[in-house]
Amino acid sequence: MLKYSVSALSQNLGNLKRNAVFIVGLIALLISGALAQEQRSEISVQGTGFYTKDTTADGIRLRATDTGGFLVGYRYRFNRWLSAEANYGFDRNTQQFFVPAGFASIRSDMHQTTGSLLVNVPHPARLRFDPYVLAGAGALTFNPGGNSLIAGVDTQTRAAFVYGAGADFPLTHHFSLRAEYRGLVYKTPDFGLRALNTDSLTHTAQPSAGIVFRF
Repeated sequence: MLKYSVSALSQNLGNLKRNAVFIVGLIALLISGALAQEQRSEISVQGTGFYTKDTTADGIRLRATDTGGFLVGYRYRFNRWLSAEANYGFDRNTQQFFVPAGFASIRSDMHQTTGSLLVNVPHPARLRFDPYVLAGAGALTFNPGGNSLIAGVDTQTRAAFVYGAGADFPLTHHFSLRAEYRGLVYKTPDFGLRALNTDSLTHTAQPSAGIVFRF
């Protein structure tokens, strides 16, 4: 009888141990899943440059002054390969129009809103950075406000195509440094004035660097 009790007790302890191992494993799996879920979202703040190509068309030469600004974004990682991102950027520069009748200069605030899909580029684990490429679309709003003395100047929004590439350099579990290049292709602004319309596309290079918080 005693032998039977000891045997039953040993069997129960064995079952309990297996159940404990299973429960611990399940908890570990749930925790790892929760941590992975926490790492899907990112918020970034970057300082940017804003360098626009000169444009000449229909007898009008347009030159935009080089400037700098900022870019804030939210990124959501669907899986290890694919992410989506929404960005807002702000810059201020001066659009200089050289026309047959003379010269016009319009200073404006530029508000950039874009959405992009990103592909996370596979790379060897020994490299301590995470590269990616991106493509998307959005809008650039040129707002002269009260900065122009030219009659008829108005706020104008242009559709934009955005492409680029970058890399994140991890600092801690939640923070990274980001270096990025974005290119914007859009129709040149004319602020609603037919005399300033070049009816052509231009390109802006937007290099940036900043900090990323992952959660």
